[in-house]
Amino acid sequence: MYHKILVPLENTAADQTILDHIRPLARLTGATLLLVHVADGWVARHYDSLNLHEGEEISQDRRYLAKRERELREEGFVVEHFLAMGEPADEIVRLAEEHQVDLIAMSTHGHRFLSDLIYGSTASKVRHLVEVPVLLLKVPAA
Repeated sequence: MYHKILVPLENTAADQTILDHIRPLARLTGATLLLVHVADGWVARHYDSLNLHEGEEISQDRRYLAKRERELREEGFVVEHFLAMGEPADEIVRLAEEHQVDLIAMSTHGHRFLSDLIYGSTASKVRHLVEVPVLLLKVPAA
């Protein structure tokens, strides 16, 4: 059924919601988990074009992904992680296609219509641009 599941992470508490939900599915199907975080700050968006040095934010993101990968490996999962830079939806779609994933599992914050209309929604963009199923899990209100 699912061989590769791409899981975008935000480096926030919301990540626990999707990881808790996806663990049983990955265990049941034996899927490899592909963790991705997309750094989208100014440095990340101009990193290559301006030949910038990696800042503390990007370094923290690298450490965070490595920590999450290590935790999941210790639980017996097969895991890879990727740190991408740029527009989150575009990078998630690119990685999904590049790695031929079977499912994208991501959390959503459930913004209101007006907010999504003005700012857009990464989850909405992803689900419209990919050919694979997208599992969206709303993060509970704090």
